[in-house]
Amino acid sequence: MLQELSIRHLAVIENIRVSFRRGFEVLTGETGAGKSIIIDALGLIAGGRGSAEMIRHGCDKAEIEAVFDLDPAHPVWGVLDRHGVNADPHEALLVRRELQAQGKSSARVNGQHVTLTMLREIGENLVNIHGQHEHQSLLRTDRHLEWLDSFAGDAVAELKSEYQNRYREYATVSRERRELDELTRQQMQMLDLYRYQLEEIAEARLKPGEDESLADERRKLAHAEKLAESATEAYDLLYGNKGLSIMSKAIAKLEDIVKVDPAKLGPLVEQLQSAYYAAEDVAYQLRDYKESIEFNPERLSEIETRMDLLFGLRRKYGESVEDILHYYARIQEDTQRLENRDELLKELNEREVRLEAELRALAGRLGAIRRETAALLASEIEQELKGLQMERAAFEVRLLSTEHLTPTGTDAAEFLLSTNPGEPPKPLARIASGGEMSRVMLALKAIFARIDQIPVLVFDEVDTGVSGRAAQSVADKLSRLAAHCQVFCITHLPQVACMADDQFEIAKRVTDDGRTSTRVRMLNADERVEELARMLGGVEVTDRTRHHAQEMLTLAEAQKSRQDA
Repeated sequence: MLQELSIRHLAVIENIRVSFRRGFEVLTGETGAGKSIIIDALGLIAGGRGSAEMIRHGCDKAEIEAVFDLDPAHPVWGVLDRHGVNADPHEALLVRRELQAQGKSSARVNGQHVTLTMLREIGENLVNIHGQHEHQSLLRTDRHLEWLDSFAGDAVAELKSEYQNRYREYATVSRERRELDELTRQQMQMLDLYRYQLEEIAEARLKPGEDESLADERRKLAHAEKLAESATEAYDLLYGNKGLSIMSKAIAKLEDIVKVDPAKLGPLVEQLQSAYYAAEDVAYQLRDYKESIEFNPERLSEIETRMDLLFGLRRKYGESVEDILHYYARIQEDTQRLENRDELLKELNEREVRLEAELRALAGRLGAIRRETAALLASEIEQELKGLQMERAAFEVRLLSTEHLTPTGTDAAEFLLSTNPGEPPKPLARIASGGEMSRVMLALKAIFARIDQIPVLVFDEVDTGVSGRAAQSVADKLSRLAAHCQVFCITHLPQVACMADDQFEIAKRVTDDGRTSTRVRMLNADERVEELARMLGGVEVTDRTRHHAQEMLTLAEAQKSRQDA
């Protein structure tokens, strides 16, 4: 569950911190009070995209922080472990999101930085937000197969994963076969050029890093005389009267008097001795170096000839020996493909045919499971709709087979609904009203809440388009749904609000500096009566509307008691 939500400088919210409890939590308030901003904040926590425009005017950044209390067996702990996020399943989970005025965004989970992609995957296991825009997903038939497979669970998941792995291999083979099949005559004529280039590069017998090592050796040979002369002079200076002998005499002089003032002269003697030994070591190395200097005009000529060859190859095939070797490997592969085109085509065709046969077999097994699952899902949705004042609704999950292979198989699914007896089911886009669409979506959410283990469900005005008995049924369904997870709902309907376990008022106020700010507070029993009376009566709240509001709360408690029983 979501234990606590803190929001700073998001839109009209200056600074709020709200604690929540398990069950059915309702957010109410006047239109424009800022209820949707609470949903936006949860969306950001779940990995939704943010922008600088969401930050409160005059502020540098917006901050949202959410504390979750989750079961140790919840799947999100595995997700966190996979992403290297340290988290103790027996402690609370802290998710933090920041939006910067410069447009940057950052996220942390338990104080550890995560990317937006990682946060989105984590958030998918924590919060599911259903708003009015999500009604449109019911009209997208590509989502219907996704929902059907999700309902099927492991029965489809393992088989679908095997199919998709095989499909990726099939797609790669098909692409390679098409590319090879479409080779033009001009490309085939490149064979002669490739063969010439391969022979030219092979004859050079190139070695990685050769150009750099040759340049280094050439530089030394070209300056051999100067190197030898300078090294000899340096060696002579060190071992001459002005070098080590002078240092040796200075050390002897200091050693004669060091006993007189050891505190100050002792360190100086040590430093000078160290310098002497270091200079002596340099002298020995200079001696060895000047003796190793090579005077070899023939070798220098060989190097220059070799470097001229490499220069010519670099001009044609790359900026370095490594680039030339990479080019060699590539055209060697292309040459083999061109020379063995017919054999490769035959091999790819055979692989493609074999993989297609395997895919169609897997797709057939997927289709069989989906057909069984489609009937079960339709039956469960009908049962849920009956509890939402759609007793005579007939729901159908229709599966259509296609000839061509797709990443999900050879099936396409479509949801159909009939709201009147005797009328055949039709696609949702053609027959469902806004109220019917809300109830179909709520039915789906009620079913999947028992499957996907998401601890927090958020409904943004899911009751739009319903009233009367239907509104009461939606309220009852939301309350029952809260037995499986924590449910948040923004609503304008008193029938829904009265069924909540907790009710929060979202209201605007003008601060001392003349700015508008949104506040959120949990209502006590008396305040709930007043808020429900406002929702019932509008601007004017009377004793009658208060009485009606109290009666609704009493009846709601009785209804929830019957649910628990």
